[in-house]
Amino acid sequence: MVKKSELLENSLYLSLIGKELEVLDSKNPYLIGLKGLIVNETKNLFVIKTDKGMKKIVKHSIVFKVNIKGKNLKINGELLNLDIVTRIKKIKIKRSD
Repeated sequence: MVKKSELLENSLYLSLIGKELEVLDSKNPYLIGLKGLIVNETKNLFVIKTDKGMKKIVKHSIVFKVNIKGKNLKINGELLNLDIVTRIKKIKIKRSD
């Protein structure tokens, strides 16, 4: 059984494309409660598909919920301010230590 803390730590290095995202907190109050499917991710942005179309969300300004392996994880977007390739390289380095 995977512990929630391990799942959270590992999720920081995985691609979140294809996962449902819900904004729990944001510097922009209009984003709170926004839900959608992550369709693209860059170093600084998530692009999500919502009922009202595509939205770009700055990562460092949000706290969001995402479901990974049946667990709802609350993640501070500042922790993901890296592009996916760099995050994957970091997990490979960490696992080889």
